[in-house]
Amino acid sequence: MAQPSTRQELIDYCLRQLGAPVLEINLAEEQMQDLTDDAIQFFQERHFDGVSQCYLKYPVTQDDIDRGNARPPGGGGETTGITSTTASASIAGIGTVSFPWYENSNYLQVPPEIIGVNKIFQYDNAQSMSMSNMFSFKYQLFLNDIYYWGTGELLNYSMAMTYLETLNFLLNTHKQIRFNQRMDRLYLDVDWDNLKAGDFIILDCWRAVNPADYARVWNDSFLKPYLTALFKRQWGQNLIKFQGVKLPGGIELNGRQTFDDGQAELDRIREKMSTTYELPPLDMIG
Repeated sequence: MAQPSTRQELIDYCLRQLGAPVLEINLAEEQMQDLTDDAIQFFQERHFDGVSQCYLKYPVTQDDIDRGNARPPGGGGETTGITSTTASASIAGIGTVSFPWYENSNYLQVPPEIIGVNKIFQYDNAQSMSMSNMFSFKYQLFLNDIYYWGTGELLNYSMAMTYLETLNFLLNTHKQIRFNQRMDRLYLDVDWDNLKAGDFIILDCWRAVNPADYARVWNDSFLKPYLTALFKRQWGQNLIKFQGVKLPGGIELNGRQTFDDGQAELDRIREKMSTTYELPPLDMIG
């Protein structure tokens, strides 16, 4: 089909682009499956249509809080969740000295389809500017300055709220996180005492689009030529050792040329990815 909607239909489409069934494409089924997986991975990690922004919420458990508050041995508190490694060094006059290092398991396990985390949303505690805290700035503003709706101008209200947001940004630091998609762990460098069991942490993150759930991925205008180029290069790689072999009818195999053509197409498509399909990096100004 010209518009593939399944994995096998995409593979058949790429083979037809290379000449099948008129020509015999010398690719093993395992090779085609591996190359399809490689193409999907590249599509998900680099193409702006390969991911979708989503918001995930996670209910905090007491075990999470205990792990986040864990202390290394000798530092007081529990040691549950602490991992240790030892570094050794040779010091003149002393000999070999060991240095113990400890790392707290203050992380949450995230689903494997999450490939990037922008931030976690601020959550309220007793010292925050929540409306439920009568000593917060926002509560006092509404109590003393906004008696009832309609008495004040919207400009004054907007300026006051902007000022409160500035105070909140300066006085309440954003929650610090660390994330690597190969580890599937979101490290939270926060004060775990401000959390209690049952609280929710909301993630602003990017999730890879699974073609098994969204069939239109198989018909993507980038994925089809990219996978075809991968097949072509692998086809040439399989035939390189038959360079100069004569076939009946005087046809001569040229695996090197097929490989070079496939590689050139891949280079062109990947360059187009960087200029057309990939989200540009955010510039730091200031």
